[in-house]
Amino acid sequence: MNAIHSTLFTDAILARGLTKSFGGTRVLTGVDLTAPTGSLLALLGPNGSGKTTTVRILTTLLAPDGGSATVGGHDVTREGVAVRRAIGLTAQQATVDDLLTGRENLELFAGLYHLGRRQARRRAAELLERFDLATAANRRVGTYSGGMRRRLDLAASMVSAPRILFLDEPTTGLDPRSRADLWSMIRELLASGTTILLTTQYLDEADQLADRIVVIDGGRVVADDSPAALKRQVGAERLALRLSRAEDVPRAGAVLADAHLDAGPREITLAVQGPDHLRRTLDQLHRAGIGIERVELRAPTLDDVFFEFTAVAA
Repeated sequence: MNAIHSTLFTDAILARGLTKSFGGTRVLTGVDLTAPTGSLLALLGPNGSGKTTTVRILTTLLAPDGGSATVGGHDVTREGVAVRRAIGLTAQQATVDDLLTGRENLELFAGLYHLGRRQARRRAAELLERFDLATAANRRVGTYSGGMRRRLDLAASMVSAPRILFLDEPTTGLDPRSRADLWSMIRELLASGTTILLTTQYLDEADQLADRIVVIDGGRVVADDSPAALKRQVGAERLALRLSRAEDVPRAGAVLADAHLDAGPREITLAVQGPDHLRRTLDQLHRAGIGIERVELRAPTLDDVFFEFTAVAA
């Protein structure tokens, strides 16, 4: 953690009771969240849960109807200019220009931050090297791969050396290697003292990177803790069964009516509370004539946390 930043304020991002409506639809209903300086907070939730609205409020792109929030110690409604000076934002859609080279894109962003020409060239060169784009610096971005474009987009958000970075689904659409490369860069930013708020559809990403996870559903926070603590809250081990026939999945749901099932084409997963419950579950399915090809018992994952808390909220 950057010692200078940590002495200025403990929480880089702090929101209390955020509310927002569009027309007659309430999108946020009192969102609270905190990101200590130098940490990564992952914001998870189903589509339409309020994640993007929360990020837009915290980055001053949208005014809340109620509640309060500070970013970098500055109020997002009264000190918008100061907030924008303190943050970087990588949105879901890339903001770089396909017709310009990687170097030209970064120098353009540097100019928007009022850096002089010499300083802009130096900063662009530093970032191209840091994000492993130096060899492609003079190529048009339209020739870049998806992973390269995403790295350039992240580099552009770092032109002003922000203390706080908002990453809105930064790895969506990337192949596994490109995702892993971006994860490494995010870890490097954290190690340098940058505070990061990450929204993602990939639960393994949040599990790997986050110090804390906030799950939003229906415009409110339904879970807030470290990944390990959230998995402990879910508690029970998971029994994953692959059935012999896809048509038996609805029958299994009827037989195990008291259990919350996550079902796939031929798979069902449910929480089991100890050996007796496991034995009873398998006996019930056997008596119903439901064939089982594979049985797996595993510890809870972040996927289980997500389904558990969003199912409760629903």
